[in-house]
Parts: sequence; structure tokens; C-alpha cells
Amino acid sequence: MWAAVRARHVVVLAFLLAFPFFATPFLTYQIGAQSLALGLIALSLTFLGGYGGMISLAQMTVAGVAGYMLAIFGASGEATLSLGWSWWIAVPIAIAISMLAGTFVGWLSVRTEGIYTIMITLAVGVAFYYLCLQNYSVFNGFQGFQRVYAPTLLGVNFRNPVPFYFLALACALGGYLLIQYVLRAPFGVALQGIRDNPRRMNALGFHVTAHRIAAYALAAFLAAVGGILLVWYNGLITPNSVGTSWLINVLIIAVLGGMKHPIGAFVGAVIFVLLQTFAIDLIDRERFNLVVGGVFLAIVLFSPDGLLGLWARLRERISTTRPQAALHPRRSKP
Repeated sequence: MWAAVRARHVVVLAFLLAFPFFATPFLTYQIGAQSLALGLIALSLTFLGGYGGMISLAQMTVAGVAGYMLAIFGASGEATLSLGWSWWIAVPIAIAISMLAGTFVGWLSVRTEGIYTIMITLAVGVAFYYLCLQNYSVFNGFQGFQRVYAPTLLGVNFRNPVPFYFLALACALGGYLLIQYVLRAPFGVALQGIRDNPRRMNALGFHVTAHRIAAYALAAFLAAVGGILLVWYNGLITPNSVGTSWLINVLIIAVLGGMKHPIGAFVGAVIFVLLQTFAIDLIDRERFNLVVGGVFLAIVLFSPDGLLGLWARLRERISTTRPQAALHPRRSKP
């Protein structure tokens, strides 16, 4: 079994590494790089929701905090507001502040469960959106920050589609491996136990609140890296980047792929980006949300575990059908 799993991983990794060499620059950048950046943000929600039992609608907000901090401390087209520091200074600062913001969101919401957690995180996201929209001295209001470009390192210009794709792939792969490691570590096992039965874990001596807040901090790190990639991808950040629609879109991406599978965040991101890119050629742009909502509703109704859960059930059904067919072969007519 493990050999088969490793073989599948190798095939997928080989495809991702070879993708820019046979795909057009448009597909490499618009589909590949964007999906990896959005998938990393959705992975933070998958980790919280699927393995911590906490649905946070503030993950795009946390990513937006990182994006805004990158624009403020780094270089942008708004020279009067940006400090213009080098990217290798601005990026760690942006990630650190974003992790503090994510930890604060966790501190606010971990004492609640279910719909109350969703409402608190949604309220935080909406509040940050209006703060960015109405504040001009720090966030530059509705204009935001333009011309926030990816850096050049060792002669490699990460503004170009192929280098930026590999940068996003490296970050996404690192985030995926980090989550896989954490889930098998004592912290991850304890977090899943808290998800299933917090009272019993508390009785066993585990600090439930501390574990949940730490999970928010780790998820904030993933969202921050994804947010920085997304700002470099778009070349800008505005209040619309952290608007209510994007708060919901991250949830849709995570649910599409499957909340119980770390790789599901990236599968959902690919599907979302494909719909976002090509569906508007078939329908009006204003009706795009209707299409996404319909797909989301179908997944929730027919496969709550997402597309990966549906695929797992199909494989299980096929694997159980084959032995039965071998045990009961059809008799030939005389």
C-alpha cells in the first residue's frame, strides 16, 4: 500500500514539475500559480476545520494582513505610504504580524463552537475589510497598494510565469509536507483528539484552549505565505482582495476538494480557478457566483467529504465489486 501511495505522489510531483514546460505561460501563471497560492490559503482552513474542528472564515483576512504588511513595509507604487524595505526584511515581518493576527482570531473564537465560531471569524473578516476600505493613512483606502511585485533573487526574476510558478510550488509543497508532519506529531494527534472529544482530552490533562490557539497560529503561517504569493501574483492588494466574497471563496475551495484531505485544498483551488477563468466565457460575469454556488451545493449534498471523498468511495466500490465478480463468474450457456 505504501509503495502505491509513494508511486502516486511521485507521479503527481513529476507532473507538477513538468507542467510549465508543456503548458502555455497563461496556463502556468493564471491556472498553476494562482491555484497553488489559493490552495495554500485553503490548506490553512482545511487544517483548522478538518483536523481541529474549527471553521474559520477569517483565513483570507489573515492572508490579507500579510499582503498589506508586505506592501507597507516593502516597496509598492505608493511611495508615500510604503517604507520601501528589502523583500527579505518585509516578508518575515509580514508573516510574523499575520501570525499574531491569526493567533488573536483564535484567542477570540476558540471558546466557542459551531456557528458561533463561524460568526466571530466572519465578523473579524468584515471588520478588517471596512478598516482597509475606510482608512487612508495606513491602508490607502479603496485604492490599496499597486505595483507590489515579486522580487529578483540570484538573477531570477520571479515576476516571470515559470519562476513564479516554481516559487509557488515550493511554498505549497512545503506547506503540505508541514501539515502532514504535524498531523502525525503528538500535537496533531492531540488536536484531532480535541476535535473528537474535547472534554475527555481535558480530563486527560491536555490544555484544550492552548492547543486550539496554537492551531490557529500554524494555520495563520500557511495563510500568510499564501497571501504574500497572491499579492505578488496580482501585483496589488485592495480591500476587495479581503472582501466578503473571498472569505466565502476560501471555504468553497476547501469544501470542494475535501476538508478531511490536505491535498483537497489544492484540488478545490484548481477547480475554482478553472471555473473562474473559463466559465465567464460561457456565462455573464455577474452569474459566476451562481455557478460556483451550484457546484458547492452539489458537493455538499452528494459528497460532504468533497471530490476526494467521492473518489475514495468510487475506488472502494470498484475494489469490492471485482472480488465478487471473480467469486461468481458468469456461466456460459450450453
